[in-house]
Amino acid sequence: MLPELTKEVLFQEVSLRDGLQNEPRVLAPEVRAQLVDLLADAGLVRIQIGSFVNPKLVPQMGGTDRLWQCVTKRPGVRYSALVLNERGLEAAAGVDVPHVEVYASASETHSRKNVNMSVADAVRAVSAMIRRAISFGMGVTAGVMCAFGCAYEGAVPVDRVLRIVDAFLAENPTEIALADTTGMGEPQGVRQLVSLMKDRVDASRIGLHLHDTRGLGLANLHEGLQLGVRRFDTSVGGLGGCPFIPGAPGNLATERAIEAVEASGFNTGIDVARLGLVRRRLAELLGNKTM
Repeated sequence: MLPELTKEVLFQEVSLRDGLQNEPRVLAPEVRAQLVDLLADAGLVRIQIGSFVNPKLVPQMGGTDRLWQCVTKRPGVRYSALVLNERGLEAAAGVDVPHVEVYASASETHSRKNVNMSVADAVRAVSAMIRRAISFGMGVTAGVMCAFGCAYEGAVPVDRVLRIVDAFLAENPTEIALADTTGMGEPQGVRQLVSLMKDRVDASRIGLHLHDTRGLGLANLHEGLQLGVRRFDTSVGGLGGCPFIPGAPGNLATERAIEAVEASGFNTGIDVARLGLVRRRLAELLGNKTM
């Protein structure tokens, strides 16, 4: 039986970034801030508020600085934002966002399509951002995209993922995250990679961003749980998806994940009924009848 201290599972809600950036409707920063507050009301203690990116390229994320100013900052809630480059990091630091998330891809093809860099160059750039964010006093999650495979390239060598992890760990980020960016993950691969990760870093510092593209999201989550991982990214109503596989499901639905882990004896502290109110509000705002 697992010790009591390991029974707490932390879900980071990513619908307001990973979800909204895939939706055609653009919500005002003030409206997104209200949704952040509703998520906190439901008991979520980790909320990704958005990303600091070029609004001409991702209009759904425009005004993240204004959003952050409108959020009611709750004690005990960790608010974070994704940043892709130094400019985004400076913008986040300029409005005192306390935690940033930075990623490099383990797939050469995905890396060039995503940030127009080779894997090696992207890892160097992210390592520099980790150092700079820490110098600003920020918490940092350093992540590897396509950690479990790539829709373009297929299998991604495990040793390549681990080399990226080692480069990031040398900068001492708060957490390391492994992302199943294109939904290629399966339980055996999750078990292998997380087991090897635990030789490098304590499981308490490992997070998983799992997609449900092939219906394996919950199975992959349970593999992580069995290995001591307690930090997962999820999205209300499963909002968001894999842009490489049109029509396929993407993010793990927060509601389903909560029900699954609590049925297994873990604690989340999240009120699913209140979360349902957020889902319905999001669906209404977005005109999304599939949520």
